[in-house]
Amino acid sequence: MQKEVMESQTDKAIQFRQLHRGPGVLILPNAWDVASARIFEDAGFPAIATTSAGIAFSLGYADGERIPREEMMARIGRITRAVQVPVTADVEAGYGSTAGDAARTTRELIQAGVAGMNLEDGSGNPDRPLIDLQLAVEKIRAARQAAMQMHAQFVINARTDVYLLPGGNPDADYSEALRRLLAFRDAGADCVFAPGLKDAETIGRLVKAIECPLNILAGPGTPSIPELEKLGVARVSVGAGPMRATLGLLRRVAEELKTSGTYSAMEGAVPYAEVNKLLGG
Repeated sequence: MQKEVMESQTDKAIQFRQLHRGPGVLILPNAWDVASARIFEDAGFPAIATTSAGIAFSLGYADGERIPREEMMARIGRITRAVQVPVTADVEAGYGSTAGDAARTTRELIQAGVAGMNLEDGSGNPDRPLIDLQLAVEKIRAARQAAMQMHAQFVINARTDVYLLPGGNPDADYSEALRRLLAFRDAGADCVFAPGLKDAETIGRLVKAIECPLNILAGPGTPSIPELEKLGVARVSVGAGPMRATLGLLRRVAEELKTSGTYSAMEGAVPYAEVNKLLGG
């Protein structure tokens, strides 16, 4: 691995880890390609996350590890090289069912200059939607070990999908999410993530119970970022929301072209020259 890439990766990972410790909440927008990453960087965000769903959708795949690992890694690498700020990558369940797969993915990300990753416990199997806790813990330990063997700093955000499952029971869900997130923390995760959790009281309770940085997925229906900050949330991300919002705008453009034949939905577009400049033209 090139010495300059390794040094840059280390600096960015240290910087990224520090952003989880305040003084304010870390707001992480999720990019799906170089253009979206540059827009977010230009807006002044101190770090950028990728969205696995957004990347998969943009390349013609459904979400849920349907995208080949090589295509995901290539897109993450392009985004990382295109910006100066730290990038953390959403790599779903690590692109493989074993701890060894998680370790391999970690090594590839570090070699690409990535500062951190999301690792989730979803199985993709509707009958058993979460992988066994022991396997989830082994994957986190393997990822941490892989980074240590490379003498690399690397920020692991470990995610449980408990709150994304249908027909939840609030008490049972809280107990299971807490059990998993504490195990992830103890296995070496720097930050833990509970997407689907929107209830302010439960978020505040979880923050106090886990005693490590908590990531909340934000969107319509979630408490505002100032409210989340008051609750003690360390990190807020938006997942595929911005990418899907962009598709919503595109759908409105398409409908307007087809019906009235006018162009008002395209008003507010970033000027051509500005995009060209943003991307180095």
